[in-house]
Amino acid sequence: MRRREAQALLAGRFFHGAYYLSGYALECALKACIAKQTKLHQFPDKKLVQDAHQHDLAKLLQLSGLQPEFDRELKTNDALQLNWAIAKDWSEASRYKRSLTQAEARDLYSACTARKNGLLSWISRRW
Repeated sequence: MRRREAQALLAGRFFHGAYYLSGYALECALKACIAKQTKLHQFPDKKLVQDAHQHDLAKLLQLSGLQPEFDRELKTNDALQLNWAIAKDWSEASRYKRSLTQAEARDLYSACTARKNGLLSWISRRW
């Protein structure tokens, strides 16, 4: 849903919102992987739950359990590596950043949504 909203904001030339929601879509995807670690009728690990209540994409990637596979993939996949370099520093505080450019919004959206090596595609194949 957040990816589609980011797309609509880009099309409407609302670049600040598009940037924020692109990163938020990535955050949600990582949190879906974290949530998947809890099985039906299982009480979730308290530390994992507390640690997951944040917005740091690198930390969420670690918590998701995908970090080892992601690191291996980065060694051989330059496009994924570039997309991560663009996205990893996103922050929820970006919604207050007034200096974001159209290029930054488009770059982050593309890093997240590219069909072949987009971060959302990579993550969604693993949840």
